[in-house]
Amino acid sequence: MEERVVDPAMRAYYDARAGEYDDWWLGTGLFADRDRPGWADEVQALVDVVRELPPARVLDVACGTGFLTRYLRGDVVAIDQSPRMVEVAASRMPDATVMRADAVPLPFPDGAFDRVTTSHFYGHLLGEERPRFLAEARRVARELVVIDSARRADVPAETWQERELNDGSRHRVYKRFFTGAGLAEELGGGRVLMDGRWFVVVAA
Repeated sequence: MEERVVDPAMRAYYDARAGEYDDWWLGTGLFADRDRPGWADEVQALVDVVRELPPARVLDVACGTGFLTRYLRGDVVAIDQSPRMVEVAASRMPDATVMRADAVPLPFPDGAFDRVTTSHFYGHLLGEERPRFLAEARRVARELVVIDSARRADVPAETWQERELNDGSRHRVYKRFFTGAGLAEELGGGRVLMDGRWFVVVAA
């Protein structure tokens, strides 16, 4: 069996974060005082990009709480490694199939989907993990849509961040930031659907 990507510490962090994950999207909780100019408007623009994707057989990998997944159209299957994230996402999306599963290896046959989507997952993968995920995504679908964090002047292209949760616990997380063109090139070419201050979206 192929070795999984994402180490146990990162997995534990996201499971612990499930109940407060949407605070990041909504600007509440620990994010209420963050200076993020234009954030709410760009989140809405990102939602619009997701809504405008053509209906298809879609697999959303690392769906988290389903904040964006719920706007996908078609026959949607959503997976996450975190039991708590899956619980939140399933309650939010009663018409989708939501299940606990790994991104590598994906538990689906070749060509099972038209499109794989993933939001704020690819940018957490270490160098040796990226090609393994891309190979799995391309095995199960002919199209891949990657949503991730935009590169800004005040952030490095890659970094290890220390993040705090509501309970005061601190966690070390690897994170990358992208330009639309840079992400498209890394994915082997594709269409840049969004290249904003906070988010990039590429269909490859």
